[in-house]
Amino acid sequence: MFSRRADWNPQINRFTVAREEHRRHGDELLDLTVSNPTRVGLPYPDDELAEAMSRAARAPYDPQPLGMASAREAVANEIGCDAADIVITASTSESYSFLFKLLCDPGDAVLTAAPSYPLLEHLAALELIEVRSFPLEFHRRWELHPERVGDAITPRTKAIVIVNPNNPTGSYLRHDEQDALASFGLPVISDEVFFDYRFAAEIGGATQFSFTLGGLSKSCGLPHYKLGWMRVGGVEKRRVINALELIADNFLSVSTPVQEALPDLLRIGATIREAIRARTRENLAVLRERLPSSITLLPVEGGWSAVLRIPRTDEDLAIELLDKGVIVHPGYFFDFEREGYIVVSLLTQPDIFWEGIDRIRS
Repeated sequence: MFSRRADWNPQINRFTVAREEHRRHGDELLDLTVSNPTRVGLPYPDDELAEAMSRAARAPYDPQPLGMASAREAVANEIGCDAADIVITASTSESYSFLFKLLCDPGDAVLTAAPSYPLLEHLAALELIEVRSFPLEFHRRWELHPERVGDAITPRTKAIVIVNPNNPTGSYLRHDEQDALASFGLPVISDEVFFDYRFAAEIGGATQFSFTLGGLSKSCGLPHYKLGWMRVGGVEKRRVINALELIADNFLSVSTPVQEALPDLLRIGATIREAIRARTRENLAVLRERLPSSITLLPVEGGWSAVLRIPRTDEDLAIELLDKGVIVHPGYFFDFEREGYIVVSLLTQPDIFWEGIDRIRS
C-alpha cells in the first residue's frame, strides 16, 4: 500500500542491531557520534534566546513565500549578498526538497561526492530521483578530480550537489575544483552548513555556484529553531527565484516568530558558534596527541567530524567497540570506497571524547 518513494522496510545492519541490543540491556555507552549541539554541554544563552523569541511571538502572520523581508535582509547581511537573492526555508532538507522539485523530474538524477552523509540519498528517494556519486580521492588531502565527475554524468543528471566542507571528510573545495565543477554546465548546489568551522584561516574559499545552502542548525548551533536559507546565483536567478516562490507558496512552512527573531538569532548564534569552534578544536587536538601510530587521523580542514583509518573491517571494529562501551560510525555509513575507516564527532563532550578515544586506542 506504500509508494515507491523510499525503502519503507529497510534491512537493519549488524552494527545497528548490536547498538540497540546494548541499549536495551541498559549498557553505558560513550557516544562519539553525537551531532546535536544542544546535547553536548555547550553554554547556551537561554535567557537571551527566550527574550528574542518572546518579542517575536507578537509578530502578525503575513506569509511571504520567499521569506519575510527582514529575515532575507538579515541573512544577506550575514553572508554578504543581495537580499533579493535569498530564499528562506524551514531547513536545509527543505531547501534540497524545493531544489529537487525545481530541477528534476521523477527518474532524473543528481550527482554528489562520496564519501558523503547519507541524508541526501533519502531526500532524493522521496522525490523519486536517483543519487549517483563520484569518488573523492585521498592523497595528501581529499581531492576532487574532474574526470571522475565527468565519468559519472549521464543524460539524466540534472544537478551536482557538493557539501563544502564535505561531511565527514572535512575537506573544502579549492578554487580550481570549484572551476572544474562549474565547467560541466550543470546547476551546482553547494551545501555550506559547516562552512564557518574551518581549522585554518586560509582553507576554504567562498563559492559562487547556482545555489548555496545554509541555516541556523549548524551555523548558529540552533537545530531546534528550524530555519534555513538558500542563496540563488547565476544569470537566470530572477526566473529561478520566481519558480521557487511558486513552490514555497504551496507550503509556507517557515514559522513567523523565528523569521521575526532572525536578526537577533544570528547575533546570538555567533557566540554559540564560537563555543562550537572551541570544542571541535579541543577535541581535534586530543586526537592528534593521543592516537597511536597504528591509527591514522586523516587530514581534517573543517566541520564537526574526524575520520580515522584503522587496519580493520569497519563493521567488525565498530561492533567490537560497542562491547567496550564506545559508539562510532563505521565508514560504510558514508560510502567510503574501501574498508578500514571509522568516523567520530568532534562535537562530543570532552570527558566522554577523551575516555572514548582511550578505549579505541587500547
